[in-house]
Amino acid sequence: MIRKAVIPAAGLGTRFLPATKSMPKEMLPIIDIPTIQYVVQEAVDSGIEDILIISGKGKRAIEDHFDRNFELEARLEEKEDQAWHTEMRRLADMANIHFVRQKEANGLGDAIHYARHHVGDEPFAVLLGDTIMDSVIPVTQQLMDTYEQYGGSVIAVEEVPADKVDRYGIVGGDALSDIILELKTLIEKPAIGSAPSNLAIAGRYILTPDIFQTIEKTPKGKGGEIQLTDSLLLLLRRENIYAHRIEGQRHDIGNKLDFLKTTVAFALKRKEFAGPFREFLMEILAK
Repeated sequence: MIRKAVIPAAGLGTRFLPATKSMPKEMLPIIDIPTIQYVVQEAVDSGIEDILIISGKGKRAIEDHFDRNFELEARLEEKEDQAWHTEMRRLADMANIHFVRQKEANGLGDAIHYARHHVGDEPFAVLLGDTIMDSVIPVTQQLMDTYEQYGGSVIAVEEVPADKVDRYGIVGGDALSDIILELKTLIEKPAIGSAPSNLAIAGRYILTPDIFQTIEKTPKGKGGEIQLTDSLLLLLRRENIYAHRIEGQRHDIGNKLDFLKTTVAFALKRKEFAGPFREFLMEILAK
């Protein structure tokens, strides 16, 4: 059973400057909900309530967001705004959230290594803090089910266009079913034409604690950082790793264009905005 989740959220967010000069990119809102709140909610919806967020310098706003704000709660209570008062209390109580800082920006593998003392000898989930999943069954829950069936680390994957494989970590392996592969290789941002498939790593993982030993043995890769994909390739030499094709839509908030697309998609799903917002979009397109 998976009881703990790790959310890496220590990146500098340089693609969103100047907004992220003093604001974590994980706090950028999709309408009125910060990106990282969607991620935490996915973990909670998957039955995980013990969450470690790997943060960094200038990320205090994330801690404040999941903490109590007694002044705000008192003001809402004075205004008899019970709905928002209840929501603020729910936000602070939705999970047992812990924080640790990544002291240097040494890559995703290094960030996850900071979780070793919190995780101990248990398997755990990893949810990237700038990736939102829109699915009926939480993607983390999908991976947990696959872990229970096969007993090894599980990586969420999705198909990407063949001409864009050089933007992602790509996996290759043998199909065990329509959605499960037993992995044979992983490559971080392979050259187009040499990728083992068009299945890209999609920002969700179930990892065994052996990953910490392989991270320690992983040399710095592209960008002078410890790449988690490289660590997983070392882990693959020791144990079976599986890939799970996600059932749902991944929204990567790592760049401005995808952020805008995600905002539009979520606005069209909100009852209070869907009708007038769709009309507004149609008016713009008509011009």
